[in-house]
Amino acid sequence: MMAAKFKKGDKVVVVTGRDKGRHGEVVKAMPKESRLLVQGVNMVKRHQRQTQTAPGGIIEKEAPIHVSNVMHEDPKDNQPTRVGFKVLEDGRKVRFAKRSGEVIDA
Repeated sequence: MMAAKFKKGDKVVVVTGRDKGRHGEVVKAMPKESRLLVQGVNMVKRHQRQTQTAPGGIIEKEAPIHVSNVMHEDPKDNQPTRVGFKVLEDGRKVRFAKRSGEVIDA
């Protein structure tokens, strides 16, 4: 298992596929399957049967996208960046953007 590079709430950029260049926020991370649910990215149409709460019809929703197809967004210039880990002086282990050196974890 690799280190958790992506977490819920992270800003990411799609680097390959039909949504290449799109920016979005991670809605859900599925580390076991190495997939992410990114807001507004990899939209698919689903035929949904009517229930008591939801109307039926064709709905559009996000499908999971593989982590190899997305990169973190650099907090400085919103460009795709690789991610590294470092331990700060106070002992916290944080993720940082290798492009700018900016810390991703708040």
